[in-house]
Amino acid sequence: MADPSSYRPSPGQIPDSPGVYKFRDEHRRVIYVGKAKNLRQRVANYFQDLANLHPRTRTMVTTAASVEWTVVSTEVEALQLEYTWIKEFDPRFNVKYRDDKSYPYLAVTLNEEFPRVQVMRGAKKKGVRYFGPYGHAWAIRETVDLMLRVFPVRTCSAGVFKNAARTGRPCLLGYIDKCSAPCVGRVTPEEHRELAEDFCDFMTGRTGTYIRRLEKDMTQAAEEMEYERAARLRDDAGALKRAMEKSAVVLADATDADLIAVAEDELEAALQIFHVRGGRVRGQRGWVTDKVEAVDTSGLVEHALQQLYGEERGDAVPKEVLVPALPEDTEAVSQWLAERRGSQVSLRIPQRGDKKDLMATVQRNAQQALGLHKTKRASDLTTRSRALEEIAEALGLDTAPLRIECYDISHLQGDDVVASMVVFEDGLARKSEYRRFQIKGFEGQDDVRSMHEVIGRRFKRYLQEKERTGEWEEPQVTAPGATGPAPATPGATDPAAPGATGPTPGVTGPVPAPVLTAASPAYEIEPREDDGRPKRFAYPPQLVVVDGGQPQVAAAKRALDELGIDDIAVCGLAKRLEEVWLPDDDDPVVLPRSSEGLYLLQRVRDEAHRFAITYQRAKRAKRIRSSPLDDVAGLGETRKQALIKHFGSVKKLRQATIEEICEVPGIGRRTAESVAAALASTAPAAPAVNTATGEIMEEDDGGAS
Repeated sequence: MADPSSYRPSPGQIPDSPGVYKFRDEHRRVIYVGKAKNLRQRVANYFQDLANLHPRTRTMVTTAASVEWTVVSTEVEALQLEYTWIKEFDPRFNVKYRDDKSYPYLAVTLNEEFPRVQVMRGAKKKGVRYFGPYGHAWAIRETVDLMLRVFPVRTCSAGVFKNAARTGRPCLLGYIDKCSAPCVGRVTPEEHRELAEDFCDFMTGRTGTYIRRLEKDMTQAAEEMEYERAARLRDDAGALKRAMEKSAVVLADATDADLIAVAEDELEAALQIFHVRGGRVRGQRGWVTDKVEAVDTSGLVEHALQQLYGEERGDAVPKEVLVPALPEDTEAVSQWLAERRGSQVSLRIPQRGDKKDLMATVQRNAQQALGLHKTKRASDLTTRSRALEEIAEALGLDTAPLRIECYDISHLQGDDVVASMVVFEDGLARKSEYRRFQIKGFEGQDDVRSMHEVIGRRFKRYLQEKERTGEWEEPQVTAPGATGPAPATPGATDPAAPGATGPTPGVTGPVPAPVLTAASPAYEIEPREDDGRPKRFAYPPQLVVVDGGQPQVAAAKRALDELGIDDIAVCGLAKRLEEVWLPDDDDPVVLPRSSEGLYLLQRVRDEAHRFAITYQRAKRAKRIRSSPLDDVAGLGETRKQALIKHFGSVKKLRQATIEEICEVPGIGRRTAESVAAALASTAPAAPAVNTATGEIMEEDDGGAS
């Protein structure tokens, strides 16, 4: 714990102008970012008597080791720089909202030649128009299905679109008039884009124009006795009205506004946002956050505005933002919002009428969200704690296994053999720690041998980290029949060397392991730079779980024994009867079917299996798509495609002369000779046969030959 007075700047050093300040810890990591109208006054507040500080602020200043600041011209610039730094440094003591779910949006890809309407989640992309977010994806699909009658915009994927263009036949939606079929030229790109823009106009709330136009056309068609056309227009108008009815009118004056409400307690806060466009609720979302800094409601609102609109431009920022409390510097925040929108934005607290009533509804949603979040969190924490305790009791562990690693082997009939390592910490998946392995020591199918190799490679990396940081000391090992310690392996740490303190507790065994290079290529350890950060395999688990029974468990235990590691528990979970196997035990441990511990082990095992099979399929797909041209040095993807396009297939390219290859633009004689040599050294595969017709299929692409 640092003493704030040790890094307190003198008052004369700190300017009294607007700016942004950063607190850093002893490792130079940014732990807090703040902004101020007057840097001198704000920063000085952190260096008063610790007893007068809020407990969270006290923790922050005693964790920090230095403070620095950047002067800006205006408070708006300070607001923008604060947002940028919070996003860049992810400080641990700043409030950061996180979505309680990944909300789906209705997106129109206006950045494509033929815009597409689709459901999208995740980060927003440039050139794509978004509407929402919605609570459920099915709500988007129902709305789109109704609107495609009037705005038949493309909804198909790129692959379906290209296939339809190649065959000259539209998909089903094209045949039932729910797509204008630009893939087969029924409409021009300009006409299709106009349809997409009309779709966007309707979604933004400009609905009356289109409904009145349809009703006028319907009346005219009826007067001209074109009754079928009139009936179709009547149905189109009805479809648009039903799409509008899905979002009820909440503000009669067709307001465009976002309403933000906050529910909070001492530890957490929940945020609810209603997006109102054209007087109708077009989307809703919720966020939750831990109150890791001393912040009141106005501060929570300011952080929410930064996160909500920090990446938005134009109409994505509404004309009006209604909040429960105004930020400390309302004028600067309003100006920042106006700059992002490109026009004036009203930031205020609703005082009366429909907007105040709607804000009360949003507030109730926020209160319910906070209560539900706390209930789920407490229930989940209790369940996970019970599961870890049950595992510790069943396996005879001294403490609950807070870090569990699970390994699985995957292959297809002995080809593309891979392994996965997944990590669960405190009962939750830690996906940033997941790792995958290729089996290098041998070829063919042998799950037991593969498991031994993977466990050995993983924990050799762990021991390498201990040696690098000085935590590892070589145990003294006496060879059978000898009267003294075995000779040290060349390059090993000498136990008698100055500074040595003896063997590491809990790490013993017949084979010393401080030398972390191996003769077998399967145990090769890649060199890594020392950048001061924890490396990929630096943390040991308390429990290793393998997917399998006795043989796999024995292989994993043998790999650990060979490395001299005996403080990590090992077990296996067999799929057939969900039995838990321990090393050297002839009978499995059978956990009750309702056991939370068994549920957790199953979840860990299933996640390892999913991760392994995903990697194996990707590896196999890459191998299937490989081509003899991949081995030609200096031949990039563009020139490979040019060769295939020129000759039509690898087969025809193989039959071409060097002079004919040189005719391809961008291919010189030396490259042509390399291509010819590579193809000549690769024997063509047996011709593929269509099993339904018996037809021999000619090679016609750039795939494997």
